Amino acid sequence: MSETGNRRGSRAWDESDVRIRPNKKGTRPRTKNRPAYDDAVTGRVVTVDRGRYTTVVDEGTPGERTVIAARARELRRNAVVAGDLVALVGDLSGGPDSLARLVRIEERTTVLRRSADDTDPVERVVVANADQLVIVVAAANPEPRTGFIDRALVAAYDAGIEPLLCITKADLRDPAPLLANYEHLDLRVIISGTDEGTGIAATSDDGDSARLSSAAVDALRDELDGQVSVLLGHSGVGKSTMVNALTGSTRATGGVNAVTGRGRHTSSSALALKAADAAPGTWIIDTPGIRSFGLAHVEADRILKAFPDLEPGTERCERGCRHDDHAVGCGLDSYVGEGLAGDSGPVRLASLRRLLGAGTAEARGSSHDAKELGHQ
Repeated sequence: MSETGNRRGSRAWDESDVRIRPNKKGTRPRTKNRPAYDDAVTGRVVTVDRGRYTTVVDEGTPGERTVIAARARELRRNAVVAGDLVALVGDLSGGPDSLARLVRIEERTTVLRRSADDTDPVERVVVANADQLVIVVAAANPEPRTGFIDRALVAAYDAGIEPLLCITKADLRDPAPLLANYEHLDLRVIISGTDEGTGIAATSDDGDSARLSSAAVDALRDELDGQVSVLLGHSGVGKSTMVNALTGSTRATGGVNAVTGRGRHTSSSALALKAADAAPGTWIIDTPGIRSFGLAHVEADRILKAFPDLEPGTERCERGCRHDDHAVGCGLDSYVGEGLAGDSGPVRLASLRRLLGAGTAEARGSSHDAKELGHQ
């Protein structure tokens, strides 16, 4: 066959003749060797909003600025939360419409976690790298819940974070009965009553509220100085008002519904703020008002660590004792019965057993409202 015949009987192939089916799982990297990003700049995540991460870079220097970043594709399965230290590349100018790339989450020193409820195996990271947890409750309006305080203490101890209890609206009700439950704990407590003609307004919609004591704000400011602190509490306890007083910010505040006794959500996302007139490195992380704090991710023996007033009584238990409501011959009963855990021993033991049994089938069939709010 002639050369001309060969050209007519054959076809000139090019790249348009090759079809590649898209990979349903996404494009695979061409190599397992990912960039090291040695030139990345470290930033602190202060808030997260719809896939955009607000960070602070060059913290504590004249060049400190806010940089907005998007998460790198390879990190799409990793949660990035307020308090995280992250590696940033790209446009780090912080100018209008600039966008950096978040390529790495640095090792966390602490992680505060919770689950949606006590039967949900999925744990959610609340904040990272916090030094202390400020548990904010009101003496009244809304009613304080020892169950919520106990859950927060368990989460703090489990995360290696120092807890601090702050009680607001103490002029509405004497907080002494509430504090009696924790008299055997090495727990720092700050109480906010009223000052004569001073303080910060924290009035609810029905007017039945108190002013944050300026003395309590000053005491809390001293406790937070030089630390990264996260404030946790139900809506309506004055948490955001306290944050505003400490930082000079204008976080929205709200009252308590007179019918339900619950606060109105005013914070929609966690936000890290610098404390006013404080030492470098002082950050306050305000979290949304919380109604559920599940501990499904915390093992039973670690829950017991949050009850140091009861833990010595376990030496009386037989090996393998679960210490819950179904335990036979649990040494905690005699320990508490003899008054060795103080007057609040029975209440504390009941709280411990509620937490230990919260993941059982019996607990799942109990009142949903009690589980949410951690009622007594």
